[in-house]
Amino acid sequence: MNALIRINWIARSGLAFMFAYHGLVPKLLWLSTGEQMMIQAHGIEQVQLFATLAGFGEMALALWILLAPRNPWPIAVAAAALLGLLVDVAVFSPGLLKEAFNPVSLNMAGLALCAVAWSARR
Repeated sequence: MNALIRINWIARSGLAFMFAYHGLVPKLLWLSTGEQMMIQAHGIEQVQLFATLAGFGEMALALWILLAPRNPWPIAVAAAALLGLLVDVAVFSPGLLKEAFNPVSLNMAGLALCAVAWSARR
């Protein structure tokens, strides 16, 4: 396997894991208080429904990233989502930015994986 293909695969796998985990664990399996708080900050009343839809959306993005290795679009969508969600948290839930394992560190690491996957694509 070519080194760039291997690097792309590693970056895509890490990115897919990140989206799959954050879609499954704190949204679908156990709705976390942090997720609830971020959803409620937007004035959304159907928190469980919104979290479920967001969780399935993240799981779908994770699968798209893995199942379309030659397609750059899943990486572009992931980068846009990570950047958009980081801005969203900064505007609607800025207190979360100072917590341990916060959206700044997570989203910046995810954006770095997007950059690596993008740079190592065929």
